[in-house]
Amino acid sequence: MAVVIATGVSGASGVQKSGSVEVLVRQQWHKVLVNLNEEALTLSCEESVVNDKLNDSVNSNGVTNGSYLDNNNTNSNNGPQTVRTAFTDLPERVPEAIANRKRCVKVTKQEVGGLGISIKGGKENKMPILISKIFKGLAADQTQALYVGDAILSVNGMNLRDATHDEAVQALKRAGKEVTLEVKYMREATPYVKKGSPVSEIGWETPPPESPRLGSPPITSSSDPPSPPTQPSLSLQGDRRCIPLKMCYVTRAMTTPDPENRQLELHSPDARHTVVLRCPDQPSALSWFSAMHSVTSTLAQRALAEVIQNTARTGVAGSKEIRHLGWLAGKTESEKQCWKPVLVVVTEKDLLLYDNLPRGKEAWQSPAHTYPLLATRLVHSGPDRGSPHSGTELFFATRTGTRLGIETHLFRAETTKDLSMWTRQIVNGCHASAEMIKEVTTSCLYRGQECRLVIHYEQGFSVLADPKLEDGENGEERAAHTPSRPRVLLSYPYEKLKMSSDDGVRMLFLDFGGKEGEIV
Repeated sequence: MAVVIATGVSGASGVQKSGSVEVLVRQQWHKVLVNLNEEALTLSCEESVVNDKLNDSVNSNGVTNGSYLDNNNTNSNNGPQTVRTAFTDLPERVPEAIANRKRCVKVTKQEVGGLGISIKGGKENKMPILISKIFKGLAADQTQALYVGDAILSVNGMNLRDATHDEAVQALKRAGKEVTLEVKYMREATPYVKKGSPVSEIGWETPPPESPRLGSPPITSSSDPPSPPTQPSLSLQGDRRCIPLKMCYVTRAMTTPDPENRQLELHSPDARHTVVLRCPDQPSALSWFSAMHSVTSTLAQRALAEVIQNTARTGVAGSKEIRHLGWLAGKTESEKQCWKPVLVVVTEKDLLLYDNLPRGKEAWQSPAHTYPLLATRLVHSGPDRGSPHSGTELFFATRTGTRLGIETHLFRAETTKDLSMWTRQIVNGCHASAEMIKEVTTSCLYRGQECRLVIHYEQGFSVLADPKLEDGENGEERAAHTPSRPRVLLSYPYEKLKMSSDDGVRMLFLDFGGKEGEIV
């Protein structure tokens, strides 16, 4: 699990949202940059790039179109560039005469590219401000007097010895065109500069290559040209991890306590990995959540269309048609303190629950739970009055009759729109299932006699004498009239039903207000 604290938010060209955050990896905080676009969330190690005029789209965190100015940056107008790092500026190649000695280096910023350096460290990291990258051909590289591993002690006379990372970034950006850097090469800092990006340690789903996944083209005949994938795959390049958001689950306060209501969580499609974001305040948390939820909701609709297309011939778990799917937080009545991600699918006749996103057609045929809509009803919809944040959680409950008794499930939606959508799908699904199946029959005892209770979609309730028993008692009389028609003991339309209840086990009480009174 990775936990992230947002410290600043700003928009940028080409991305929906971006901000400077901290990520907790192996119990240590590391600054990263987060960028959200229409298909992915990108986490980048925050080695702030000091090139404040590049592309005219650099935000306050030194992000250029959501990317670093390095040899992987396809957004740069300058094309691919090589970068000097601690692996190229080896300590043994740095002249001994300058090691651990203060130097003053004058740098003239370029119109495109600024200083052309990346920095790491800062007071909060208990490290000096260190040059971690020098971009070849730009201003710092042209001086031939700066090295990766140089500690920046001051800029134009402003002391940076006790500066935080952000303070150093701002000082370098405000330094003007002519910049004088007081630096000192520190060999002992080389391991820190070389250290790999913490974002590379953030675990995320990597489906096996033989496993079909959403975004891959559906199976077609050999004569049909294959369709290109529509979803970006997981990307880890150097200091950047790009997480595709299709069928990810964005929620709040599921795995970690959130008493200040400032967190949001991103769960992987396999439900095994989580990134937790924490923002400076509730408004910024809501803003981030709304943006990410909007992206994942749009992608979920695309995924639904793909699943329908890929399962059109085989159906899903005995159903022919998927009508809605998506992630919810779920728990049973016996798990009141344990929300967990649940992929819920509504078909024309069933409510299917999956522990994770199925990969391949066979996995779709094996849900963790299958509940007939005909035996399911919605029993609550609205704020969770028992939650620690009364009125902030939106949930609904379902009750399903099974052979083992009544099963109650609680589901939590993320927005009022989601809640309305899910409750409408389930209620409409129950009605459509009843209309399609028309009639259900079960054996019962009525006034000590074995009978059949018949519930018909249009005709209502009927209790019929069991024809097998009656045939056994009057075998000779019935022989000439086979198959016999069951004798109707009572019959009522739905509008006559005044009240119904049950004991949750085996007793059903129906009150039709007639001369029979309450029927048990």
